[in-house]
Amino acid sequence: MTTTAKLLLHCPDRPGILAEVTDFITVNKGNIIYLDQYVDRVENIFFMRIEWELASFLVPQEKIEDYFETLYAQKYGMNFRLYFSDHKPRMAIFVSKMSHCLFDLLARYTAGEWNVEIPLIISNHPDMQHVAERFGISYHIFPITRENKAEQEQKELELLAQHRVNFIVLARYMQVVSQQMIDAYPNRIINIHHSFLPAFVGAKPYHAAFERGVKIIGATSHYVTTELDAGPIIEQDVVRITHKDSVQDLVNKGKDLEKIVLSRAVQKHIERKVLAYKNKTVIFN
Repeated sequence: MTTTAKLLLHCPDRPGILAEVTDFITVNKGNIIYLDQYVDRVENIFFMRIEWELASFLVPQEKIEDYFETLYAQKYGMNFRLYFSDHKPRMAIFVSKMSHCLFDLLARYTAGEWNVEIPLIISNHPDMQHVAERFGISYHIFPITRENKAEQEQKELELLAQHRVNFIVLARYMQVVSQQMIDAYPNRIINIHHSFLPAFVGAKPYHAAFERGVKIIGATSHYVTTELDAGPIIEQDVVRITHKDSVQDLVNKGKDLEKIVLSRAVQKHIERKVLAYKNKTVIFN
């Protein structure tokens, strides 16, 4: 397949941005295959995602970022990211003792649904090692306590750097990620949680929801920030509940929803269709 470039950007809105960016590509004989843009009228911010084929593009691949920075980013005050389809992102999975999200991620990976590499799985427990072995992925255990958390996370960061990991997926990893890890991977750590938060907090949210007689339950996938479960949201969904559903029915429906919502969020991230701005996201079609 032809290698493509994917450009995501945001900047203060003003006339001429769209025309100049597309002109840069077409003048240099690039074939545009995707274009989506949006203007936030409240913030007056222009958002854009554009993808083009590089087969006949006159600017060398390794020079495109420098050209764009000099010609347009400085002029318009742009924040931008440039990605290439021939560079597979490298994803690490963090997991604790629950397997449903992990199995779903690995099934999609081995089925070839995603243009991604998964070089390793990290856990604070040995419980999921057999899953990693089944899929032929290295499994690394870092038991974490209050006393050793900083030291263990530093070791994890060194391991992630060694494997050139680009982003992290928390597949029901039951540890709060520290500021150190978030700073190393800003808007590149994806988490999943049930959407009862903050209405049903605590160790047994499904039990609390059952007692309240809820009619829908949900799941939310988001980027991790220092504020617990409050980062930019990537994907959400809900499922209906009736009076006939038991607590275990809620748990089972919740698990099914969690793995689907998490995988949708991961896919959007891999496809470079998520642009985070402040504490929100623009999700391109």
